[in-house]
Formats: sequence, C-alpha cells, structure tokens
Amino acid sequence: MKTIRQLVLGYVFIIGSNPAHAQPEKDFFDLSPEELMTIEVTSVSKKAQHLSDAAAAIFVITHEDIKRSGATNIPDVLRMAPGLEVSRIDANKWAVSARGFNGRFANKLLVLIDGRSTYTQAFSGVYWEMQDVMLDDIDRIEVIRGPGAALWGANAVNGVINIITKRASDTQGGLVTGGGGTEEQGFGAVRYGADIGKDTSARIYMKGFNRDQFKLLNDQDAKDNWTSVQGGFRIDSNLSSKDSLTVSGDAYTSEMNQSLFFASLPPSGPFQDVHDATQATGGNLRSRFEHTISPTSNYALQFYYDIYDRKEIFNNETRQTIDIEFQHDFELNTWNNIAWGGSYRYTDSESKLPLPDIFSVGRLNPIDHYFSTFFKDEITLIDDELWLTIGTKLEHNDYTGFEAQPTIRLLWAPNDRHRFWGAISRAVRTPSVIDDTLRLTSQFIPPNNAINPAPLPMAVIITGSNAFRAEELLAFELGYRLTLAKALSVDTTAFYNDYNSLRSYTPGAPALNSFLINQPLVINNNSQGHTFGIETSVVWQMSDWWRWDLTYSFLKTELEQNQFYRETVSPQHKTSLRSVITPSQNVNLDFWLRYVDESTFFNVLGPQNIGSYVTLDARLAWKPVNNIELSVTGQNLLDSYHLEAVGEAFAKPTEIPRSVYGKIALEF
Repeated sequence: MKTIRQLVLGYVFIIGSNPAHAQPEKDFFDLSPEELMTIEVTSVSKKAQHLSDAAAAIFVITHEDIKRSGATNIPDVLRMAPGLEVSRIDANKWAVSARGFNGRFANKLLVLIDGRSTYTQAFSGVYWEMQDVMLDDIDRIEVIRGPGAALWGANAVNGVINIITKRASDTQGGLVTGGGGTEEQGFGAVRYGADIGKDTSARIYMKGFNRDQFKLLNDQDAKDNWTSVQGGFRIDSNLSSKDSLTVSGDAYTSEMNQSLFFASLPPSGPFQDVHDATQATGGNLRSRFEHTISPTSNYALQFYYDIYDRKEIFNNETRQTIDIEFQHDFELNTWNNIAWGGSYRYTDSESKLPLPDIFSVGRLNPIDHYFSTFFKDEITLIDDELWLTIGTKLEHNDYTGFEAQPTIRLLWAPNDRHRFWGAISRAVRTPSVIDDTLRLTSQFIPPNNAINPAPLPMAVIITGSNAFRAEELLAFELGYRLTLAKALSVDTTAFYNDYNSLRSYTPGAPALNSFLINQPLVINNNSQGHTFGIETSVVWQMSDWWRWDLTYSFLKTELEQNQFYRETVSPQHKTSLRSVITPSQNVNLDFWLRYVDESTFFNVLGPQNIGSYVTLDARLAWKPVNNIELSVTGQNLLDSYHLEAVGEAFAKPTEIPRSVYGKIALEF
C-alpha cells in the first residue's frame, strides 16, 4: 500500500453528495501514516472504502506525489508503484505491465481514466502515447496489482490502473504552467475553472509540448521527436439533493516520429531502415449520472464515446468505441453489501494497409460487441473484524463467447494496526484482431544455409488463427498491512500466478511462392507456466519535514518457451526510494532513486538483453510568493544514456538520455 500525505477531501464518491459539504483540504505533510490508512479508494470494489480495508494489492499515487516526482507523463509517474514494470522504448513509446509480460503491446493490464477504458481492441492493450492527461488535474492514481477481472472484466488480468481526475469544484480559478529544457524542449498548459450555476462547476484546459529526439545504440539521432496539443473540459452538477451529473471530454492531435526497420529481400535486406511520422488525432466524451435511492442504496449510469485516427507507415486505423455501464449498490441487511451491474460495448474500426506484404490483418473493418454483467457481495462475518467478498464477472465477446471470471477474498482486521487478506481469482485475456487474422512478415532468411537449406529465400510470416482461445490465469494472493505508531507503515503482498493457454507460435506448413518460400508461424495457445513474487512498500515519516518512501518488488517468471516465441523476461528485482524534504514552507527538495534488474525483450531480431540500471531524479522547487512556484528537475542523472526496453516489432533500440528542465506555475 502506498500511504499518502495529501488527501483531497473535497472528492466525493457517495452518489448525490454535495461538494459544498466537503471538508477542507489537508496539507500533504499533515497526515501521518496512520491517518493515511483511511484514504478512500474506489477501484478495488467499485465503491468508496478505506485503503486499509481493501482486500487487494493496491497502491495510491496522489496529486502531490505526481507534482513532486517531476514526471511529465503518466507512464513515468507509474514507476512509483511496486509490481508495475515501466520501461521507456523511445521518446514517445513505453512498455507498461503488472507482474511481468511487459512490452510495447502488453495485453494483461486494464487502464481507466475516470472509468473510461483506454483499452484498444487493435492488440488488447494501450497506446500510452495517446493517453495524456493534464497532470495538475489528477486527484490520484489507484494501481491494483493482481486480477481485477471480477469487477472490471476481461484483460484486467494482472492489474488495473484507474486514473481519477479532480472534480471541477476542486479546480476553481486559473492555472498557467510552462517550461522547457534539454529533452522537454517546450511545454505549457492553461486551465480555468469557475462556478456556472448554484450547484454546477466547470473547467476547461489546453496543453501542449515539444519533446526532442533520443539516440540510437550507434549514437545516431533516433528521429523520434514528438509534438502534441490537447484540450478538454469537465462539468460537475448536483441536479438535486439525490442526483448528480458529470460530463467531460478531451480532444488531441499529435505527431510522433519513429525510426523503424522492416524485413526486406536482397539487395536491400535482410532489413530496411525507415523513418515514419505517425499522425494521431482523437477525442472522447463521457457522461456519468448518479442517483441516491436511500442512505443504503444508489445507482450510477455511465456512457462514453471514444474515437481515434492513427496513421502509421504500416497501418492507418480509425477506431471508435461506445460504452454504456450501469451499477447498483445496496445493503441487503446489516451484513450483506451487494453491488451488481451490466455493460455493453460496441467498437468498430477501419484500416488501410500501406505495406500489405509486411503487415496486414484479415478483418479490415471489424465490428465487435461485448456484453457483461457482474455481481459482488461483501459479507460481514464478524463485526469490524472479518469480511468475506465473493463476486464474478460474466462476459460475452465475439471471439470466444462467454467467459466467467470469479473471485473470493477474505479480510481479517484483528485490531486497528494490522490487516491480513487473501484472494483467489480467475481472469482471462480475450483475443484481439491481431491474434485472429494477423499476417506479419518478420524476416527474410537467405537460401542455402543451416536455417534455410532451400535454394530460395524464406519469408517467416507470423500468422493469426481464428482458433485462438482466451488466455487464462488462476491467481493466489496473500497480503499484510501494518501501521506502527504514527511514523511507519508497511504493506506486503505475496502472489502465485498460474497461466494456461498462453500465446505461442508453432510452424505451419510451408508454401512455395514464385520466388520464395512462405514459412508461417501460427499463433496458438500452446504455452503455459507460472510467476510468483513479493511486493513491499514502506513509508517512514522521519520528521515533520522529511519523509522516505521505499518500494521493492521481486518477480520470478517460469513459462514454457520455444525457439519460435518467447515472452519478455522481466526484471527479478526492482527498488524505488524517494526522499521528500520540505526544509521550509516555500521550498521543496525531492530525490528519487531507482534500481531495475536486468531483463530480456524479444523482437524479430531475437532476444535483446537489457542490463540492470540505476537512475536518479531530483527536483528543487521554490515559491517566492504564494501563487507562483519555480522548479528545476533533473532526470536520469547518473548516466548520459541508458537502454530500458526494445519494441517487439519494428522499432529500433533507443537509449533514454539524461535531461534537465525548468518550470514555472502561476495560480490566480
């Protein structure tokens, strides 16, 4: 558990509550580790509950954590959480996963922004470079490691990330920020919030940035510079004493350059270097209505529409998603707290494939429908001491039909300082269009050699299969939380994950073309295995003005591999140590030291070994007056460059540079 020093108490989860009755905001450093156990989280059980009472491995990153980290994007912020693996691929791409299976196209982590799923059916994952949020507007990020599928559905296999933004009533007035530096060449944002009625608040914002290119392994420019502009709004209204409505939306446009390589026949081959300027535009509109039926019963109805248009050298895709969700919470009696609901999601896409000999999918205009229902019952076995939670999600998709994803969780609180919990859960990762109909030419092998003794070149083609089934996980978790006095808290989780029907490749029957041999590698479910590990976070309030936050993760991965397909070998050890110092009321000094063990990524060139590395970030901030803050941040200070990840498909290995930037923030 990540305990927190700032709690935005103005955030109200209970349906129909009025922001006018919210308690005043406490300063980040006024809350002891013991008090921070009572922060309310919503992602574990889809209702407000104290962090200490969540029977799951949850870690909370607060607004103040984000601000004082010096991070300029969401993936870098997520490095604070134990059990998450965050690796930067180049200037505009990341690999993010929970408990292993990391990669550019990681597919076992569900990411939400205010309840809106950022998952794309294109590959069962997240385009992180298209998920930007004004960091100053984030209230908190709730990170659940382990299955959340019983409530959130398929693809919440190894974790759920819920990014929760502030209510409009908590962002009144104006904010202007701007700055620049060596890699963050220029960035700026403006936001303004105001009351537009007696019980209605609103805000609008606009932000943009220009980020410099990184370096390839040969010290040449990676040509991966990135520019983006985004704007949006949010309106929160209390329609009555029992009804509330939230409407929000965002729109963005960006250009992401990248250095790629594609398989090529001689004389250009075996690979050809290509520069690409990816254009991405998109937007979303979200509405949430909440109604209080009684003090023990309420319901919520949410709708969102999301669209993006992404033009890359190998695929031009337009995808739109419509999602409707209903949830009802009520107390059946004094010892049964029940939540149930259902949802429907419609998604369609249109693709144009500029390089069909390299990359193609059989369904150029797929339409997919998802139906789901869930039920959860939290049962009080012993008042204020022992709770049992049972629940399941029943889902229907167009690829594998019905999938059931149950969970059972037990929480024991022998006293106020100790919490023990355990869980057994099943989760699945449903197929995407890639698993179903992909055709990717990964490489051309010259003739007359040990690998290809034939007299013709061989094209190795990764091929989807409509027989691909859902990947399955059976997870076992045990957790313990301790609050010692008012200065120390400890949260530890141990887990064992048993995977079946994992994605693998096996050779298909070769086919003779006019001038080469096509050797398919067919995607199937022939792999299995398990992972196990321990995740720990410790918060020590050494004094009123000095705090230490320590996280450590151990992960052991043992999966069946074959010579044609291997999963990423994730770091066994990861450690993060943050020192947060406030020597005076108007000065902040923060240090963030991270160690990441060695790992291996796999792409079309084979295994790519990533050495262990240590990074240090530092931030100094000063407020000459109350409404102005000046800060300078240094990132990756220990090395001029280091490698963190390699993309699975076409991206060239790119090193992450040392960088420094300055920033000014003005509130009015």
